[in-house]
Amino acid sequence: MTPSAQATPEAQTPARGSDHALSVAIIGGGIAGVALGIGLANHDHLKVDLFESAERFGEVGAGVSFGPNAVRAVAGLGLEKEYLALADRTPEPWQDIWFDWRFADDGRHIASSVAAPTGQSSVHRAEFLELLAARLPAGTAHFSKRAKHVERHGMQSKVTFTDGTSHIADLIIVADGIKSALRPLVLQGRGKPAANPVFSGTRAYRGMVDTAALRAAFVSGSMDPRMVDVPQMFLAQNIHILTFPVRHGALINIVAFITRPEDRDWPADMPWVRETTKQEMLADFSCCGDAVRVILDSIERPTIWALHDIPEIEAYIDGNVALIGDAAHAMLPHQGAGAGQGLEDAYFFSELLGDPSLQASDVPRLLAAYENVRLPRACAVQRTSREAGDLYEFRSAEAGSDPAALKQLLETRFDWIWNHDLDSDVTAARQLLSDRKSVA
Repeated sequence: MTPSAQATPEAQTPARGSDHALSVAIIGGGIAGVALGIGLANHDHLKVDLFESAERFGEVGAGVSFGPNAVRAVAGLGLEKEYLALADRTPEPWQDIWFDWRFADDGRHIASSVAAPTGQSSVHRAEFLELLAARLPAGTAHFSKRAKHVERHGMQSKVTFTDGTSHIADLIIVADGIKSALRPLVLQGRGKPAANPVFSGTRAYRGMVDTAALRAAFVSGSMDPRMVDVPQMFLAQNIHILTFPVRHGALINIVAFITRPEDRDWPADMPWVRETTKQEMLADFSCCGDAVRVILDSIERPTIWALHDIPEIEAYIDGNVALIGDAAHAMLPHQGAGAGQGLEDAYFFSELLGDPSLQASDVPRLLAAYENVRLPRACAVQRTSREAGDLYEFRSAEAGSDPAALKQLLETRFDWIWNHDLDSDVTAARQLLSDRKSVA
């Protein structure tokens, strides 16, 4: 970030009151940013403003799966009742199953991953963001505000938007996604290399289909309807296909992944998401058996997504600016953990910033504690998300396509993510804050 600059008061975003001890600006109105806004907005000692580049809140994509850790973070943010009213989960007697794992060629069962007590907890992305946005206090969100620059301004920082306006705050939390405009400035300020999005070599076909119609197709084809009622993951060489319910079981979310390991370049002028044809999709999965073919054939208008992540970065903070969510640790979706890590960030900050004794002078120590505690975990989830794609698509040296090795890994590899104690992170950070304060 650049050195201190003089403010241009006439360009400032109007503040909501001026008697708060600590001003917080959240840049980005996706799941992580809005969840954090909810966690902070009702504290009297904070002045919270959220800036979103679009004209309104909105999410792309279809279903999103939350592990038990993400569900606990949602509950910690005070949204448990609303989330549970919206979320889908696997019906009894399979309510604790996250996924059944099967071979894609013949549907043979490999293993079942158990994620008690939530099982496969999933929502439609847009509906979940709508739920979150409805909980933001009026006046918190500012739209059509695309951030382009951030710089120190005395003891505070100033973010400048493409419309020529700017905003000054004691703390700026950047949640503007994988293509973050502010991440390069944070990393540059810490003397770290840039972390641009990287194409993974994997494309994903997506669609949502009517559950009743898909179940009828399975029954008419003499196939086990469990493969409709329970979330499934079908595995093959360089291929995997997943299904899980959304919208209270009325629809099935389908994502079919295909990897070309040698293909690691994505043209800069090519969109990451486009419409495609059923014929193109079915041709890519012609090696799969009847169950997968029936599932994919039910998608009338598939879209295809180029999957990107970012490298693990060495710094999440610079001065009084912090990266969270995909701006800090955008990851591949293979563990259903990306949104969960953003929610963990939001819960962490809502707990630490909820302390009414905090002053602006405490911000550097607080952010240092955030980076110390959250960066190693989020990087590990990033790294293992890449490894999970290799495992599912038989590129893993640990398992290949061996059923016994796959079973052992698939039944246990997610526990460390799901069972993580979120409050232990908060406790560790508070101890770091206390230690540094006593030294200071």
